Amino acid sequence: MRAGRAARVMDRIASHREGVRTFGVSAVALAALMAIVVGAGGHSAGAALRALWEGSFGDWYALTSATLVRTTPLILTGLGVTLAFRAGVWNIGAEGQLLAGAAAAAIVALGMAPSLGAGALPLALAAGAAGGAIWAGVAALLRQRYGVLEVISTIMLNFIAAYLVGYLVRGPLQEGSHIYPQSSTLAPVVQLPRLIAGSRLHWGLIAALAAAPAMWWGLAWSAAGFRVRVVGGNPDAARSAGEIDVPRVRTRAFLLSGAFAGFAGAVQLTGVTFALYEDLSPGYGFTAIAVALLARLNPLAVVPAAILFAGLESGALAMQRDAGIPSVTVSIVEGALILLALATWAGSPSAPSSFFRRSARPDGERST
Repeated sequence: MRAGRAARVMDRIASHREGVRTFGVSAVALAALMAIVVGAGGHSAGAALRALWEGSFGDWYALTSATLVRTTPLILTGLGVTLAFRAGVWNIGAEGQLLAGAAAAAIVALGMAPSLGAGALPLALAAGAAGGAIWAGVAALLRQRYGVLEVISTIMLNFIAAYLVGYLVRGPLQEGSHIYPQSSTLAPVVQLPRLIAGSRLHWGLIAALAAAPAMWWGLAWSAAGFRVRVVGGNPDAARSAGEIDVPRVRTRAFLLSGAFAGFAGAVQLTGVTFALYEDLSPGYGFTAIAVALLARLNPLAVVPAAILFAGLESGALAMQRDAGIPSVTVSIVEGALILLALATWAGSPSAPSSFFRRSARPDGERST
């Protein structure tokens, strides 16, 4: 038993070392890709990289009020996507679940703050997590009862969630003057406190940073985490040899994944925007997929991956403003970086078989 535990620990250490190497290669690849794309557009690569750095990590305000503020929802949604993918559930609906969570949190915060005061804040955060879980539960129900692929249903639910928020901020939740398509501003008692005075950084970052090692421990060392890993790795073996209820494990992972995204929406509402409106999320739920993939579905690696993407998005605005380089250049680099990461991960022994599933050709060859 001790030998088995030691072997598992060594496997975890090897996995972390591989993750460190991956981020080192990613950093070099990022700089090279940026230089190539910017140079192809006829711009100065040095000016672009300098503006990108200054807008994301160059000074204290850029770090705390831009990059780390964007990092918080990316960590939470990235963890949600990571959990779902580890269970073999292709949840592409984190964006919709985030919006559903923000809407649920807004309803609770606006409705209960007058009577409960500061006590409405934890209820709003819990409502956000519940809203995201319920929104994911719709796709889980469609898959279990009617065989609808979650890839399709979660994409469609993203649009429904966006339209639902649009309806709410133009109808039941619209601010009192009925001029602007948004809700009323949250009372200060239901706003997350600032983590650092003079910055936009709030305590939601601490919750996100605490969630990453908690999920890592749960997946690595708990019985529930073992079932998730086995189901995601080989559902047929989990069902036959392990006698694991595969649909139940996947449904629970799906719901918890949605809860993480919904909680991210509640944190964004109570910590950043302080009001519900249609563009509350600039696509955090979609970027979270890239975060999870770059992290190779490792919850601990989600944190640096989220910081990287948050820095890229913060720096893109500065790059366009200071160097005259279109911010969409960063989107091109992000896409190329993810393709590179997937290509290198596909040949790695740590890649889950459910993610890079191989099928047999008629001639007996194997293809990815």
